[in-house]
Amino acid sequence: MSRRTIAFICQNCGTSHNRWQGKCDGCAEWNTLVEEGAAAGIGARPAGPGKPPRKGRLFALEPLTGETHDAPRLPSGMPELDRVTGGGFVRGSVLLMAGDPGIGKSTLLIQATAALARAGHRAVYISGEEAVAQVRLRAERLSLSDAAVELAAETSVEDIITTLSEGKLPRLVVIDSIQTMWTDLIESAPGTVTQVRGSAQALIRFAKRSGAAVILVGHVTKDGQIAGPRVVEHMVDAVLSFEGEGSHQFRILRAVKNRFGPTDEIGVFEMTGLGLREVTNPSELFLSERHLGSPGTAVFAGIEGTRPVLCEIQALVAPSSLGTPRRAVVGWDSSRLSMVLAVLEAHCGVKLGGHDVYLNVAGGLRIVEPAADLAAAAALVSSLANAPLPADAVYFGEISLSGAVRPVAQAPARLKEAQKLGFARAVIPEGPRGETSDAGLTLNSVGMLVNLVSDIAARGEKPRRNAPKNQGEDG
Repeated sequence: MSRRTIAFICQNCGTSHNRWQGKCDGCAEWNTLVEEGAAAGIGARPAGPGKPPRKGRLFALEPLTGETHDAPRLPSGMPELDRVTGGGFVRGSVLLMAGDPGIGKSTLLIQATAALARAGHRAVYISGEEAVAQVRLRAERLSLSDAAVELAAETSVEDIITTLSEGKLPRLVVIDSIQTMWTDLIESAPGTVTQVRGSAQALIRFAKRSGAAVILVGHVTKDGQIAGPRVVEHMVDAVLSFEGEGSHQFRILRAVKNRFGPTDEIGVFEMTGLGLREVTNPSELFLSERHLGSPGTAVFAGIEGTRPVLCEIQALVAPSSLGTPRRAVVGWDSSRLSMVLAVLEAHCGVKLGGHDVYLNVAGGLRIVEPAADLAAAAALVSSLANAPLPADAVYFGEISLSGAVRPVAQAPARLKEAQKLGFARAVIPEGPRGETSDAGLTLNSVGMLVNLVSDIAARGEKPRRNAPKNQGEDG
């Protein structure tokens, strides 16, 4: 009788080890190795001992040129979700949606399945974490009980595929979540790397064979990464990230990977008592609680995919009593902040080595484009000089290491959005005047960052003189 091979798989990164050890060699995490059978999973040997390898078959090779067609799509009935997916769900596609616990993943998906069911399509919601009664309670709270959504609480992949294959094939299947699924072909506990990978492979095979769109819900780790092996992200067609702060009602759906659409589009939602409400004008929402006349705030005109979005960047520069001042940033790249601080000190004479620096993007939005450099620098200098920036001005531009302000793409769209929201002026990089001449705003072109710093510092409050001593204190 052949001996079963044992391997120790890291539950954080999927690295295989021959023996147990406290620290994973792949990701340097502690106590993440779990004993699993090495004969299971992708790329494994035949399960039966002594089973001969299957003989390969011939298949036809196609030329590179030929007639192509756009992938047929099924609109979800939620425009913000369709924007992120590229126009709707593609037949036979598999999407992986990840987000923090309690962010609203299940709420969003039950609303999407209800919208499809009301449109006459068969939609199935499979929950591995909640009972059917719990899903029904959420549907009643969201006023979705009249939708013909088919529910089930099941975790066996084989039972799910057999049930879905009976009768009319569904157009959309939601699996909540992939970490709770298990398959009989793998001898591991549910939630392990091998089980997650094998269950996902079986569901993907069903989606490609039947043409149903499948959405897999994935957990995230404490670092914000999708839990489980990275190979699952490579297996699916799209990876969607549902982001948001617990203290804010705004939720942002972002495409991290999409084989059938762009990866730079975002969908904005607002969490209400009746579920997630789509936000058609995110700029107005992000600027709704803005305080005018406060130093350290600047409005950034950004671009998310094809949509211009205006948001407020807040900065606080305070003297530090620590040997190493703090640098804290929320919603922006911390290394980008360090670069802007270095340019301000090296080329503009702004000394921030003895100050704590805090930077925040209001509303829970996360900015990834370098066009926010100019707005961040303006907010930092405004806070340091205690000089409020003009309330009717927007800022955008990329800062180079030499202190120059470089032009950015889609400047006319940024200016048009600013004008629509009532802004009267814009601080932009120097560039061709033809692109922005008809923007309808007063434009202030900046070629070097030191010029903007000088303008802001000139409006700052002058240091107060010490008050004279009382006459009675002398002598």
